[in-house]
Amino acid sequence: MAHINYNHLYYFWHACRAGSIAGAAETLSLTPQTITGQIKVLEARLQGKLFRRQGRGLVPTELGQLVFRYADRMFMLGQEMLDIVNYRKESHLLLDIGVADGLSKQLVSKVLETAVIAEEKIHLRCFESTHEMLLEQLSQHKLDMIISDCSIDATQQEGLFSVKLGECPVSFWSTQPQPGVPFPACLETRPLLIPGRRSMLGRKILNWISSQGLQVDILGEFDDAALMKAFGVQHHAIFVASALGQQDGWQRDAIAEVGRLDTVFEEYHVIFVGRMIQHPAVQRICRADFSGLFPRQGTDEKKPA
Repeated sequence: MAHINYNHLYYFWHACRAGSIAGAAETLSLTPQTITGQIKVLEARLQGKLFRRQGRGLVPTELGQLVFRYADRMFMLGQEMLDIVNYRKESHLLLDIGVADGLSKQLVSKVLETAVIAEEKIHLRCFESTHEMLLEQLSQHKLDMIISDCSIDATQQEGLFSVKLGECPVSFWSTQPQPGVPFPACLETRPLLIPGRRSMLGRKILNWISSQGLQVDILGEFDDAALMKAFGVQHHAIFVASALGQQDGWQRDAIAEVGRLDTVFEEYHVIFVGRMIQHPAVQRICRADFSGLFPRQGTDEKKPA
């Protein structure tokens, strides 16, 4: 068999990842006819069909699955090589970090301080989104590392590593606490703001409310912790936030702690791809002792070798 044209293989790889010819064409800025023609040439070279129709999309055949597994490793390795070469070309060491939008930015900032040292020029680029969106960008090599409130399933996410930095208690806060009404019954007296249920913390809070048998009035769900706090202050609602490092910064807004949970904790994890194991900033974060930041120090879930 003659050598495979890697452009043909590249087009097939994108079509397989997108699940359609149109999706691959949009990603590659080519016409669908060009993608289809190149895949047909590859099928002729491999002497077999690579796709079959399923509804409006395409799924790989048995041969297609085999070819995709090898192509995926090849092109991902090539992307890693380019990333490493680009890092070395920069005058500053680049680190693209995704931050789950529900996390305390004050605590995330303290984690990021570990990555920066005076002896090393480093350029941080931070992006904020949901855990799911960040994980997708990480798998596409658009990010180097994620700081999130949940880890990964190593058996389902090959090539990714997860390290738990720690966890912190969670409290309810308000500008107008209800005197004389004990916690948690006081949560039934005021509108309540909670993290979005798409987040790990949001689901934990909802489960806790249900377990307590509380009849609460949930005014809103927020993915952004800072926005939830601002909205809570404006509407005198009770809202959820980390119990660490808030008291001093919130005194000017007359924000007081309504009650602290003893069974719900906000977790902090870093997730990164295999190529970043050697990145000095990632190594510093993974090896740092955060026991002073997180009273309940977490344990490593999946450490790189």
